[in-house]
Amino acid sequence: MNVSAWAIRRPLPALMIFFVLCVAGLWGFWKLPVARFPDISFPMVVVTISQPGASPSQLETEVTRKVEDQVATLDGVKRVTSTVTEGVSTTAIEFQLSVDLPAALDDTRAAVSRIRADLPQDIQEPLVTKVTIGGALMTYAVASDRMGVDELSWFVDRDVTRALFGVPGVAQVTRQGGVDRMVRIDLDPDALQAFGTTAGAVNAQLARMQVERPSGKTEVGSAQQVLRTIATVADARELENFAISLPDGRSARLGTLARITDAAADPTQVALLDGKPVVAFSISRTRGSSELKVAEGVEAALAELARKTPGVKFQRVTSTVGETERSYHSSMEMLIEGALLALAVVWLFLRDWRATWISAVALPLSIIPTFAVMYWFGFSLNMITLLALSVVVGILVDDAIVEIENIVRHLRMGKSPLEAAREAADEIGIAVIATSMTLAAVFVPVAFMPGIAGKFFREFGWTAATAVLFSLLVARLLTPMIAAYQLKAHGHEEKEGPLMRRYLGLVDAALRHRWITLAVSTVFFIGSLALVPLIPTTFIPFTDIGRSNLQIELPPGTRLQETTRVAEQARAKLRAIPELKQVYATVGSVLDVGDPNKTGVGEPRKATLVLDWGVARSRDRDQKALERDVRARLADLPGVRMSYISSEPGENLQLVLAGDDPQQLQDAAVGLERELHSINGLGSISSSASLLRPEIQIRPDPQRAAELGVSTSDISDAARIATSGDYTQRLAKLNLPERQIPIRVGFSEATLHDPALIGQLRVAGKNGPVPLAAVADISQGSGPSVISRYQRQRNVTFTAELNGRALGDVMKEVQKLPTVKAPPPGLSFINTGDAEVFVELFTGFVVAMIAGIACIYMVLLLLFNHALQPLTILTAVPLCAGGAFGALLVTQNMLSLPALIGLLMLIGIATKNSILLVDYAVMAEDEHGLSQHDALVDACRKRARPVIMTTLAMGAGMLPIALGLSGDSSFRRPMAVAVIGGLITSTALSLVVIPAAYTVVDDLGAWLRRKLRRSKTTAPA
Repeated sequence: MNVSAWAIRRPLPALMIFFVLCVAGLWGFWKLPVARFPDISFPMVVVTISQPGASPSQLETEVTRKVEDQVATLDGVKRVTSTVTEGVSTTAIEFQLSVDLPAALDDTRAAVSRIRADLPQDIQEPLVTKVTIGGALMTYAVASDRMGVDELSWFVDRDVTRALFGVPGVAQVTRQGGVDRMVRIDLDPDALQAFGTTAGAVNAQLARMQVERPSGKTEVGSAQQVLRTIATVADARELENFAISLPDGRSARLGTLARITDAAADPTQVALLDGKPVVAFSISRTRGSSELKVAEGVEAALAELARKTPGVKFQRVTSTVGETERSYHSSMEMLIEGALLALAVVWLFLRDWRATWISAVALPLSIIPTFAVMYWFGFSLNMITLLALSVVVGILVDDAIVEIENIVRHLRMGKSPLEAAREAADEIGIAVIATSMTLAAVFVPVAFMPGIAGKFFREFGWTAATAVLFSLLVARLLTPMIAAYQLKAHGHEEKEGPLMRRYLGLVDAALRHRWITLAVSTVFFIGSLALVPLIPTTFIPFTDIGRSNLQIELPPGTRLQETTRVAEQARAKLRAIPELKQVYATVGSVLDVGDPNKTGVGEPRKATLVLDWGVARSRDRDQKALERDVRARLADLPGVRMSYISSEPGENLQLVLAGDDPQQLQDAAVGLERELHSINGLGSISSSASLLRPEIQIRPDPQRAAELGVSTSDISDAARIATSGDYTQRLAKLNLPERQIPIRVGFSEATLHDPALIGQLRVAGKNGPVPLAAVADISQGSGPSVISRYQRQRNVTFTAELNGRALGDVMKEVQKLPTVKAPPPGLSFINTGDAEVFVELFTGFVVAMIAGIACIYMVLLLLFNHALQPLTILTAVPLCAGGAFGALLVTQNMLSLPALIGLLMLIGIATKNSILLVDYAVMAEDEHGLSQHDALVDACRKRARPVIMTTLAMGAGMLPIALGLSGDSSFRRPMAVAVIGGLITSTALSLVVIPAAYTVVDDLGAWLRRKLRRSKTTAPA
């Protein structure tokens, strides 16, 4: 059925169809979440096991290896990585992208449960969690004149968290800085020695006595009552009179053995805003939620909380929402600008406001219904999907342009609007369907690309394909119908201008010298490929987000106070930079950028400075130049290792060196780090090679310990309780109405400054407490501060800042390094992080390109019912390469993800021009009886203008993106540049080369048909 003729006869049903589609699209647009990038879910499960005070080497042997061996056998595991620090073993299990994350979480929990009995008994319960959040969205600082630091900390932990978890889309609230409340019982070593007791004995008695326990039930009269034993105190001061049993049978008041304070635990992290200590908290959103709506909800909840709590003020110190908002608004502006420019092209060619208005209708009626499909697929309005819509702005009017131009041409033949609309739509129908279906055939395979890059392409492919198919529906249903009732009759036919006559003369010459024409185009294509090695390659182009995350590392063993002092010293050195708006620093905790491989784990020796530069347009220097300035100003900080933590992909190179022999691994790591420094242009190069931390090593003497009745575990418990306190789960608790406060028994920090104290610690023996030095040798030593493991092997991870260099170029230089080319036996190198995604990207691109071309061929085969004509149409594809690669090279844009999107688009766009020419040439031969030569010349005469119009409209739609007229277009620009360059060469050459290719393919088809006929006639009966 001819749907165009049906719509012309029955306009109301067609209008109703698009009314319903637009209502659904507007509803989908209202519901669609807004984010910066697509929510790419890594199916990852993390197993965290804590044993406070345990060394990394001990945890690796007793915990990490057992967990790794167990989870490595699960179905769908891609890789297992572990990080072991003091007291914490973290194992991350990354599954294949096709694995169901909830099922993987359950399988991991079951695997850890099976080995729980084999793990040390004094570990805290293993924590198995899935990674579902994408980094901190916003960070706020809290200030109050009425609350102390401990009260503010509890206010954040209770009131702020409670308020924010009521906001839809908030996944996690994490406090930074502040302190935890704790009852401290600081023992007096001299008093313990005088009374003949130990820190462990005091702690054990408190833990046994300071409890509340159920004690059964009884019958009293006709009622049943429960029994409860209550031995807890309501106030820390009551503990001073708590009786402690002594070994000789006497007892002593706890107040005579220790100083008791209801204060705060030793701080483990510090937050600073422009040098002033603050209590802060960060907020992460759930996957699939809108960043803008979450930010609005958080702002409203905090405003309400501030109203209810006089004297409390919230200040936003970091946020990624501004980047998302700017990206969203600039994308929408580019969409509108591109649409207006495309329509301007239509008017310049047709000089008919009615025809321009009819073409303009195609844009909103193609884009608005696309939002409904995006919502149905679970997409968001992000940089990728909005890029897809920006990209297809020119394409969406193409079908309408072709339809309306053909209708206007028929009107100029003297036909009535109804007759012109029916005949023109029927004449161009196959060509319009073929052009749209070939574009969809390019975009749909892109949605099935593998790996992380495929996750980016998925939303792009489906969004673009959907919009193109809706544009086809508009072109076949609405455009002819509106034209039939709105256009006016034209009584004259346009004459050929001098430009058309010159072009047709060129076509005639190309047809007469077709082999020379094809040879020149082949040489052009080969020359285009020669440009590729000259273009730098990377994953995603650098984007100036106006914020740098500078990480400072000090040597292992550095105390929190010293790291805080160095962080402040660094801030003071940077204060003179005029572009620096604000510095937010965290010490002892990590910055959540959504990727634990980039941030590592929090340690007292690490600090992160968030440097706020403001928006790019408000300053003269870009972010990279400012980061180089920062590195130069801090170069003289002694004993400091600096690196930038990037939340943007494509800014760091990661390389993993793995092996089983720790010493061999360490030696190779030193050599490779030296070689990496020889690569020019890189920023900071950091290595996870085990830095040694200072230790006091206690080695029990078995003979003396046996004689005095002291076990190794007694020695360990005595030292641990006295210096850092017992494990949290064993501590006595102070019960308050709203929470429990741990009661920590141990020596004060001032007492522990005396190194001789360790030897004088008392250990319970069979004849009473004995000094630790009597049963053990105490010496200075060292051990690894961090142990990294990859695929159940020790590894060293090298991270190099690209500092603006192309990832692909740096990877080529790394592969030439001696240690990488010939690694020592037993060691291997693995590309991870952005380098791994980079390889997946280009591999997937090649697959998607081949699949796209194959799909185009099959679509054209079905539409034209000819095996060879699709080859003629595909001849235009290589003609894009020269313009695309040349434009990237001239404008100094890298070959990256958006540029590859542009190249894939060009495959479909180039075939559009060919289809218009070939379709009319076939029709002129078959229906009008023209010769091959005359049919091709007539096709070029009739279809050259719509080809040029659609090309200019497409280029005009891309122009705002290429010029960056709205906001930061660094991500989109390479795509627009590649498309515009490819359009220029493809259109200019295909108008001449396609007719020549048509004659060759058509003659080849005729020769094959003759051969087949001859073989049939000569075949024996």
